[in-house]
Amino acid sequence: MLAPHYFLAYVEKYQRDRERLTDCRKRVNVLSLGTAALAGTSLPIDREFVCKELGFDSIAANSLDVSSDRDFVLEFVFDLSLIALHMAGWAEEWILWSTTEFSFLDLPDAFCTGSSIMPHKKNPDVLELIRGKSARVAASLTQLILLIKGLPLAYNRDLQEDKEAVFDAFDTVSASLELAAALVRDTNFRRDVIASRIEDGYLDATTLMEFFVKEGVPLRSAHEAVGKLVRQCEEKKCRLVQLPAASFDAIKPGLSGKVGGVLGVKNALAAFQSAGSTAPAEVAKQLDAWRKRLSVDA
Repeated sequence: MLAPHYFLAYVEKYQRDRERLTDCRKRVNVLSLGTAALAGTSLPIDREFVCKELGFDSIAANSLDVSSDRDFVLEFVFDLSLIALHMAGWAEEWILWSTTEFSFLDLPDAFCTGSSIMPHKKNPDVLELIRGKSARVAASLTQLILLIKGLPLAYNRDLQEDKEAVFDAFDTVSASLELAAALVRDTNFRRDVIASRIEDGYLDATTLMEFFVKEGVPLRSAHEAVGKLVRQCEEKKCRLVQLPAASFDAIKPGLSGKVGGVLGVKNALAAFQSAGSTAPAEVAKQLDAWRKRLSVDA
């Protein structure tokens, strides 16, 4: 269940970012028309009527502030930066997973290139570019923050420099998302490799400790006991499930006949009960909920 739960974490991050962008849109969709140069007008205009007719969410309440306000620009580019940073983290993990050392992923050739010197190498170019582009978006945010630092009220010519940073950040994130979606769609997980690797590293050690606690062993003692069992495994070059019964019964008589139900990653995952965990049943719930929320077919 590694891949589905991993994806859900990034879907949730993206959804939160998208909701922030929606909220930001409402703050951006404010009518400034009618504030005149900065102080308003003595003419009998109806700004609320214009706001409604043009489809704005609200009118700017302060005519002096609105001509120089760029808070909405910073918030928008901050949200874009957050998306870019999350994508950079995702790209980094997939780059790592696509290496020969991991071999968890088979990336589509259309999103990779060959090496200039190593004919066997497959470079994850698009992932590396997505990771790199995040710096560009974050730099746009820094540029805007420095741009408005110390500016007095009302319009100043400095503010003409905000457009390039906003447009570039938006274009960069949009292109990255478009490429990421296509790359994910065409990527294959090597489930056999993943399944063979996740049994290494004693990932079931924590579940074993919690099992001991449920059997009446104090947490501190259970933690220490499992640590000793892992050291035995390292000496014997085996997994926890391969230890002799005596190793478990030494902790508490009768445990050896029960631990089989929680040892091994598959059993460990099945033992999880908390909401939002990696338990197969919980992952299935999340997948179903997100499919409905995003209107995606199974």
